Amino acid sequence: MSRPSTRSSKNKRHRADDNAATTCQIYRKIHSTGEVTKDDANQLYMIWKPVCQGCRVNTKDNPNCFCGLIPPPNGSRKSGLWQKMSDVVLALGPDPLKDLRASSEYSPAGLTNLGATCYANSILQCLYMNKTFRRGLFSVEPGLLKQYPVLDQLARLFAQLHASKLAFIDSAPFIKTLELDNGVQQDSHEFLTLLLSLLERCLSHSQVSRARTIVQDLFRGSVSHVTTCSKCGKDSEASLNMEDFYELELNVKGLKSLDESLNDYLSVEELHGDNQYFCESCGTRVDATRSIKLRTLPYVLNFQLKRCVFLPKLSDLPNWLEVKGIFLWPGNNFRSILLSWFIFATSTHTSYFDLSDKKKKSCFDLGESFNLTTTKKKITSAFCFPGELDMRERLSEPSDLELIYDLSAVLIHKGTTVNSGHYIAHIKDENTGQWWEFDDEHVSNLGHHPFGEGSSSSAAKPVQTEPSVDLSSTEPMNGVMNGNHINIGQLQSSECSIVTGSQTYSSGDAYMLMYNLRRTTKSGEVRQSVSGANHVEIEGDIIYSDNDAALPAHLYEEIKELNASYLDACQQYKSKKERELDCITERRQEVRSVLSEGPVLSLEDPYFWISTDWLRLWADNITPPVLDNTPIQCLHGKVPVSKVGSMKRLSSKAWNMLFSKYGGGPALSNDDYCIDCLVEGASTMVSADDYRDRRKVMKELADAVHSGKCLDGNLYYVSKSWYDFKSLYCFGTFFLGDVLMLISLNYSSPSGNCSQLKEAHVGFGFEIEFQQWARRKIIDSPCDADAGPTASIRCPHGKLMPEQAPGAKRLLVPENLWLFFCESANTVKPDDTLGCSVFPSDAEPCATCSMELTEVASIEDTLREFKLKQRQNHEKIALGKGFALFPHQKYYLLPSSWLSTWRSYINANGKNVSSSVQPEMLDSVIDMMKCGKHSRLLERPLELICKRGTIFQRFSATDGLTIITKDDWKFFCEEWGCTEEKGISAEIEFSNCVANNLPGSCEEMPIIEEHMSPHDEVNEEIESRQLVIKTSPEVCEVCIGERESCELMQKLNYCNEDIRVCFVRGKEAPKSILEASGTISEPDRRISKRSRKTNFGNSINLKVSGSTSIYQLKMMIWESFGVIKENQILHKGSTVIDGETSTLADMNIFPGDLLWVKDSEIHEYRDIADELSDHKMEVQQAEEGFRGTLLTSNISSQVV
Repeated sequence: MSRPSTRSSKNKRHRADDNAATTCQIYRKIHSTGEVTKDDANQLYMIWKPVCQGCRVNTKDNPNCFCGLIPPPNGSRKSGLWQKMSDVVLALGPDPLKDLRASSEYSPAGLTNLGATCYANSILQCLYMNKTFRRGLFSVEPGLLKQYPVLDQLARLFAQLHASKLAFIDSAPFIKTLELDNGVQQDSHEFLTLLLSLLERCLSHSQVSRARTIVQDLFRGSVSHVTTCSKCGKDSEASLNMEDFYELELNVKGLKSLDESLNDYLSVEELHGDNQYFCESCGTRVDATRSIKLRTLPYVLNFQLKRCVFLPKLSDLPNWLEVKGIFLWPGNNFRSILLSWFIFATSTHTSYFDLSDKKKKSCFDLGESFNLTTTKKKITSAFCFPGELDMRERLSEPSDLELIYDLSAVLIHKGTTVNSGHYIAHIKDENTGQWWEFDDEHVSNLGHHPFGEGSSSSAAKPVQTEPSVDLSSTEPMNGVMNGNHINIGQLQSSECSIVTGSQTYSSGDAYMLMYNLRRTTKSGEVRQSVSGANHVEIEGDIIYSDNDAALPAHLYEEIKELNASYLDACQQYKSKKERELDCITERRQEVRSVLSEGPVLSLEDPYFWISTDWLRLWADNITPPVLDNTPIQCLHGKVPVSKVGSMKRLSSKAWNMLFSKYGGGPALSNDDYCIDCLVEGASTMVSADDYRDRRKVMKELADAVHSGKCLDGNLYYVSKSWYDFKSLYCFGTFFLGDVLMLISLNYSSPSGNCSQLKEAHVGFGFEIEFQQWARRKIIDSPCDADAGPTASIRCPHGKLMPEQAPGAKRLLVPENLWLFFCESANTVKPDDTLGCSVFPSDAEPCATCSMELTEVASIEDTLREFKLKQRQNHEKIALGKGFALFPHQKYYLLPSSWLSTWRSYINANGKNVSSSVQPEMLDSVIDMMKCGKHSRLLERPLELICKRGTIFQRFSATDGLTIITKDDWKFFCEEWGCTEEKGISAEIEFSNCVANNLPGSCEEMPIIEEHMSPHDEVNEEIESRQLVIKTSPEVCEVCIGERESCELMQKLNYCNEDIRVCFVRGKEAPKSILEASGTISEPDRRISKRSRKTNFGNSINLKVSGSTSIYQLKMMIWESFGVIKENQILHKGSTVIDGETSTLADMNIFPGDLLWVKDSEIHEYRDIADELSDHKMEVQQAEEGFRGTLLTSNISSQVV
């Protein structure tokens, strides 16, 4: 059963041969009658073709096809009217509605991160969420705000956080006011300390009591450092002094909970031995105790958790240590032993022994003795803290009233290192009791738990012991872990600071804890004072809004205007979006409607022609242009048949819909086909058919001529290159420079005029680019390739070029074929008379050109004999072979580079002639060998080598001076213009003073012995005495040294070049690596295939510069192979490369060099990120912190 057709018969394309035959018949009929019928027009304009209904693309040869102008119903395009609606909305720009704050009763706003300002954002959110602090700042008088920009910008920032419609606020104005670098991460605790100090100084000038002391009232407490005599029991006088604090810095290392840290902070230290205290009452040094006493507590109690510790750098310590008589060597547990030793040595007055000099030293001298430096590390162990904290028992004088503090904020530092990471804050809203996570612009609701609702656990069991969490334990915990935070659940604690029944939380990233004093209310009034805490006075002269905050009038109006402007922008965007989408929807409906009405269903129905290009623009663009049919008009203002593929046949209804809306035109109806263009096209087609038939006959005749037939009657010459092939020819097989050189050497006296010869050389050198005429495809009319059938066989004198000349090959053709060639050439280029010159078979070649060709052939023969004679005179030098040298004989020196050029020149033949360069004359070469200042040699002779008792000179094609014999020098002087007396002579002599003839000496060059036979008498003499080369004149060591220094500096001044580093495992490097690494690299020297294929195992290419330090190179190796820099033993050849501050140029490391590295495995592996961080700290030498910002400047500089 045959497969059913998937395309309807009406959509099948007619065969091209049938259409072409029908079209040809119609054109011949029009050409013969001069009339065009309606049926003829319908056939030629392809009106008869059916309407397409399923083509994937628009068909050009069917004016009734409207397929592909729009995508299918569910399709889309990348741009224009039919792109996805989501892309259209995206092109409108960012939607301001996305920045609208959530419509809940109270949803806090975020702060933009300007690069690395998360530390500031977290602190600012903590301050803003404190309702009392916010009220105090809003109560500052406007005059003071104008006077202090930091207060003004902070008040504006808080006002926007409070009442703005935006989901996040731009913090740039405040950060800029503080002059902070938004690209540098800083410590949030330091920022809070400096910011509170700055605000306290600025607010001290306020006339509003609530604002003037708001920082002190909320954050300031007091402590005393009490020293008590153990003998008399009296406190020191200094113990009565009270010091203010704004936060308590608590140790975390080795402690598991806030209660343990408070115990450590308030612990009693015993002073005895060398640390005894001098008691004024007892009049002598006595044992005593020292401790910190909490005198008053602030309303907001901040705990700074000291998660940053300082550790010694392993690279700065010796390979052994003796602590308390125990020797320590670096091993698997070296880090733990070392840390214990460091803590012990820095906390007690301990001594150690240095076995190198048996001298006893104090541990206080360790830093100086070992050049000891430290690095900062972050403690990431879990730390527990309660939701409610009772501080009554912590005061030096316990209060009768409750001092219950509620957890209000947790500042979190995410990251494993101190100098990087990210700060976020979890803060509780005082009004609703809900917790919020502030992560810069993103604010998330955590519910009623500081680490989210998911961290609570109803199954958590009460714990009677201290609330500690061991993250390393594999036992299941009572609580739910949320990231690095854990909620322990309801805990019953016996610790004095934790309120019974309160929840306890644990976090490995908590960096700062904020607790607010619980305020009890009675009859709606805020309790004004709590025993043991600072007094906070709240005045009632401000009317607060719904969420208990008031804005100053000027800030209220400003925020009101900003909100109105923002809401207006939202409304404008919404209206613009609706208009754009409505316009696109309307346009799509219009396009579909017009295209559905576009096809003409009957040949009798009226229709209009429309440009396909305009139709595409109209169907693709949201805003279409004015209707334009001018591209499909002919010169007569009608529709030419040649534009059938560029236009469509549109129904009258569809045309009226478009024309009435878009205007333009012109309107081209079904009667506007151009009869003049049809008649002209018919004439052109008939002429093309006639030319094609005639050319076909001529092609058959040309094939017969090519095979040697049909050569009767009158014959004419045509260019064989024009007829048979295309190629590029140049006049002659030699260069004019060779001829001129021979004339200058008086080796030849060519007759004739050299200037004429040069003109012929230039005149004949042209490019003939014609395709094979006889094999070209039959075309409708002559083309450019038909021009110039005799151009290449016509000489500059207008006559027939001799056939011996390059490119002058010709072919005899019959007269009728020649006439066809001339007719075609004159049709293409009627003004070109030279390209179609007539040369009958009896035409004589140009006599002048024949004579010049004879002279050229003679010159070529002379030049060939000249080169052959030189190869015979200098047989070994021409072949590049060395010859034996003997002591006490006179030789001569020539530059190796000149000999290489000469060798290439005399050995060149065939195609190599064009690439060979003529050597310079020897007279000028000898002059350039000497320095102008000292008249000595600027090059050294090449080294001597000895093989089996015979002395040879080392070969080089580019460097140094090569020894030649006296006969060679004599012939060279005759051939290349120099006198024998001007030569540089050399003589090989023995010298017993080896010490005075070091390698590289200026006038005496040493011999290199290779494979010497101990039984050879000459060898025995060479072994006992040193061979040197004596030159006259001597080598100028001064000028050579200066030149080599400059070359070395240029060589070392490289940038972004490759060197290869190989990682060797085992004790010794393979011989191949040692040889390759020890070889001096030459970047311009060609590397043999054998060398290129050598595999060095685990190796890598590194991009370096001459200024790259060894430290930087070791860091690259660390990153590539994972070997820490302290364990790297770096070699070049057998030389160890050391000294981290040295550069590659200092160590003579050049591009292309091979280095190899071993792993000593002495020091323990560590992360490269720690090293990069530590190195950055060392380069800076000290943390800049907030130096240079407004936080550390004088108060006077802030006043406007």
